[in-house]
Amino acid sequence: MAMSNGWVEAHNHLNADPVMRQIIKKAGDCKLSRRTDYFPFLCKAVFNQQLSGKIARLLYGRFAAHFPKKKPTPPRAIGLLSQRGDRFRRACGLSKQKQKYLLDLARHFNDGRIPTRRLASMTDDQIIESLTAVHGIGRWTAEMFLIFVLNRPDVWPVDDLGVREAFKRAYKLPSRLKPKELTNRAEHWRPYRSVATWYLWRSLD
Repeated sequence: MAMSNGWVEAHNHLNADPVMRQIIKKAGDCKLSRRTDYFPFLCKAVFNQQLSGKIARLLYGRFAAHFPKKKPTPPRAIGLLSQRGDRFRRACGLSKQKQKYLLDLARHFNDGRIPTRRLASMTDDQIIESLTAVHGIGRWTAEMFLIFVLNRPDVWPVDDLGVREAFKRAYKLPSRLKPKELTNRAEHWRPYRSVATWYLWRSLD
C-alpha cells in the first residue's frame, strides 16, 4: 500500500510489526501533514485545557473572531489580553488563569523566546524546553505540537492516556503499561514513533 503524503518509509518500517500492520490496514494512509499555524495551535491547546472539545471550540471561536481572518497573532493578542483586560476575558469565556497563560504565550512568541524561524533546526528536546517555559504549556502539549504541527517523526507521548489505552487493547494486555514500560516496548518503532502514535489513536476510533 503506497502512502500518499510522504510517510512511505514509516509505513514500511511499522508494517514489520504484525499488530501495527493490522491497525495500518484498517486506518489507511497516515494523515499527518505539516502546519504553519504555530501560535493559533497553542492558543487552542490552552482553550482545550479542562474543557470538553465542543465548549473549547466555541470559546476559541469567540477569541479568534477578534483577529483578522480569525487567525490570532501574538502582537494583537498581547493588546487584547492586557489592555482590554476583564472585559475581553469575559467576552471570550476565559478564566483569569487562561488569560495569563495566553498572554505569556503571546509574549514568548513576540519577543523571540519561542524562535519560530529556528524551530526547524532545533532538536525535539530544545523545542519542548522552549514551549514548556510558557505558563500553562506542559510537556504533553509540546509533544502534540511536535507531532501535529512540525511533524517530527519520532515523538512518543508515553503520558497520553489514549496511547496507553490503545497499546493495551492492541496487544491484549491486562492493564495499561507505565511510561517506562511503554518506552521499552516501542523501541522497535524508532525512528517513526509519531506515526505509530497516530495509528494507535486511530485504532480507538
